Amino acid sequence: MPTRRATRFVLAIAVSALLVLSAPFVGQIRSEIRRTFPGHFVAIVGGLVALGVLFALAAAVRGIRDRRPQRYALVIAALSIAAVYASVNIALNPNASPESNVVELFHFLQYGLIAFLFYRAWQLAADVSIIVLPLLSGVIVGTVEEWFQWFIPNRVGEMKDILLNLVALSTGLLFAIALEPPRQWRFGLAPVSRRRVATAAAATLVAFAAFFNIVHLGSHVSDDEIGIFDSRWTAERLLALQSQKRAQWLASPPPVRLVRLSREDQYLTEGIQHVRERNRLWDGGRVGEAWLENRILEKYYEPVLDTATHEGPGHRWPPAQRSDAESRPAVSTSPASYVSRAYPYSIYVWSPVTFWVCVGFASAGLLAIAASVTGRTAD
Repeated sequence: MPTRRATRFVLAIAVSALLVLSAPFVGQIRSEIRRTFPGHFVAIVGGLVALGVLFALAAAVRGIRDRRPQRYALVIAALSIAAVYASVNIALNPNASPESNVVELFHFLQYGLIAFLFYRAWQLAADVSIIVLPLLSGVIVGTVEEWFQWFIPNRVGEMKDILLNLVALSTGLLFAIALEPPRQWRFGLAPVSRRRVATAAAATLVAFAAFFNIVHLGSHVSDDEIGIFDSRWTAERLLALQSQKRAQWLASPPPVRLVRLSREDQYLTEGIQHVRERNRLWDGGRVGEAWLENRILEKYYEPVLDTATHEGPGHRWPPAQRSDAESRPAVSTSPASYVSRAYPYSIYVWSPVTFWVCVGFASAGLLAIAASVTGRTAD
């Protein structure tokens, strides 16, 4: 591999690793901005986004010297895609906070840069792979970041963010092509490029499957007394975890202050999600549903009710409140029709074994394509 290409790959991988490994610190940085500049978080992050866009535009103005109509059209397309995504996201999520919206815009700077760096690394291929490979490389980075965030307290790994990262990668790739168009380019894939694309596609599939397995494979727990709620575990496993956590937390309780540089306890997180849903329903006057959420906690997450955490000193209803809720007519809400909305992600009740067998076959097929191309090239 030429030294120039190797240097570009090292830079792209190093920046990607820095992005992933910075995930535990991002929450701390955001909190520090809110604490130091109260009420100005949106303006500060939005200003950083604006500066990034202005810097990119300045680079475009300086670097685009020929084929200006076509290359500026790519820059305009990149900006338009980002603007359309932001507008559609706000329209589909009217209750999202301005802070959440501006953080999503920051993704365009992060993953636009990732796309630009991987494009420069693959640029010498001079065929369709210079489009496909940077996108696949960026999706792997985004998926690993979301997977990593799943294990960090107060951070979330979302499939929605992987889609956002893909849109951001697309805008960055368009800008990269505008700024440094390939000297030669042909539609199609050379044999070596087909091998690379097939291998990268297999790696992308496995990375996404690992993320999907962690976040979206689970159980619809059905309880005749309570209704249905989603969990990463079966009812039997939840009961076993309940006993385990009760003993574990007596000896070593969870920290009462949020420790971002630590491993998140997903059982505790699930319990807190039900606490929040119960409290939301109670505050909204939906006593019957709040009662059923409380029964989920009492039956499957009881240690969460009696343990002080960063969310509060404990979450068990006082006896008077519990008796009041139980005695109200609204508690006649039918468990047969109740479906808890506490779990924030879609859960798919698929067999993990079947899931990974399918992923394995698909990945093996892609790797077989790569191997066959390598064999024909050698011949």
